[in-house]
Amino acid sequence: MQNGQKLGLTMLTALVFSSMVGAGVFSLPQNMAEVAGVDAIITAWLITGVGIMFLAGCFLHLSRLKPDMDGGIYTYAKNGFGDLAGFFSAWGYWLCATIGVVGYLVVAFSALGSFVDSPNEVIFGEGNTLWALVGESAILWLVHYLVLRGVKQAAFINLLATLAKSLPLIAFIVFAYYSFDVQTFSADRAGTTLEAPFMDQVKNTMLITLWVFTGVEGAIVLSLRAKKRADIGRATYLGVLFALVLYVGITLLSLGVMTRGDVAALSNPSMAGIMTQMTGTIGKWGISIGLIISVLASYLSWILYSAEVPYTAAKYHAFPRIFTKQNAQGTPTASLMLTSVTVQLCLLMIFLTGEGYNTLVIISTSMILIPYFLVGAYLVKVSFAQNERWYIKATGLGASVYGLWLVYAAGLDNLLLSLVLYVPGLAIYFYSRYQARQQGLQQPL
Repeated sequence: MQNGQKLGLTMLTALVFSSMVGAGVFSLPQNMAEVAGVDAIITAWLITGVGIMFLAGCFLHLSRLKPDMDGGIYTYAKNGFGDLAGFFSAWGYWLCATIGVVGYLVVAFSALGSFVDSPNEVIFGEGNTLWALVGESAILWLVHYLVLRGVKQAAFINLLATLAKSLPLIAFIVFAYYSFDVQTFSADRAGTTLEAPFMDQVKNTMLITLWVFTGVEGAIVLSLRAKKRADIGRATYLGVLFALVLYVGITLLSLGVMTRGDVAALSNPSMAGIMTQMTGTIGKWGISIGLIISVLASYLSWILYSAEVPYTAAKYHAFPRIFTKQNAQGTPTASLMLTSVTVQLCLLMIFLTGEGYNTLVIISTSMILIPYFLVGAYLVKVSFAQNERWYIKATGLGASVYGLWLVYAAGLDNLLLSLVLYVPGLAIYFYSRYQARQQGLQQPL
């Protein structure tokens, strides 16, 4: 790959941060308030904060202990637990990323609909109308063309968009800080009006908190494109810390501006409703514009990730060989086309079924549970086999326990849904292995 296409610490950190801080943050206050009281929300953020830092630590330590393993999500699972586990990790992550970018497009046009739609004329609706499909498709293929021009150029545009979308989020925190009322925050902290046990409230937040942190692995997925190996772990930790502070601040400060019940009753993006309460219509406009910029920036990040995973897996013969193709700019062209076509088909299905953003969030988050657990489990295997220091072993064990907790908290329905989506990938896996055997290939391309 051309050295000019390599990514430095700033761009890697921006990609990690931008991929996490997308559509979810703008709906986070309502999503959390709908299922949990203040005490349960604080507990949930403590669990998530510790768990996600353990997971980030896994990526950091593995990038140093296994510097020859590029691509992370796939290669860690493959080397730790075999070819099939590696494929499932790559397939699950690719589906998570691809379905996630569909969700970003849908919620962006849903935000536009809140401005241009009227009771007599619905143009964009919930991002699932014909006009929304046309607009989403146009953005999809425009970004496809942009990524073909080179990962470095796409990452630079993402950096600019990340800076732009951070402004309304910071403004929200400032206004919420000055509008914060202790009595409002303290009202019904236990969430008794929800009529749900405390631990059920905590469990019900888990897929929400995992969704807003999906993307923590971004620097690892693009590790082949990093200028320095040391920047991979640093970018991961910096991105996670920035996002964690932002999420906790937005969630808790919102509950000091409006009561939990009032926040839960807001339509999404709920940050716009809270901002309207504090500043009037101009605040709603600012948050909605920030949402659109944020979603498109995150969409760009996730397209890069989605295209990278089949490319990496194909190098190890877990995906068909065609996905190893790159153009002169180092962009994996066949893998990018697979992702874009899949997104287009999903957008068409959204239009035909009338489903919206929340459904996509559940499906996407369910698919990432196995890949994340395998990362923690692999660090456990490596750290004990090589007798690494205690804190490296503890990081792997902590991430593994967090992964198991997420599987438990997700519930049986979501686990069955993810298993159904894993099954079709087996045909691709067995074909890829057959193709490799036919050519006598054993080593990565």
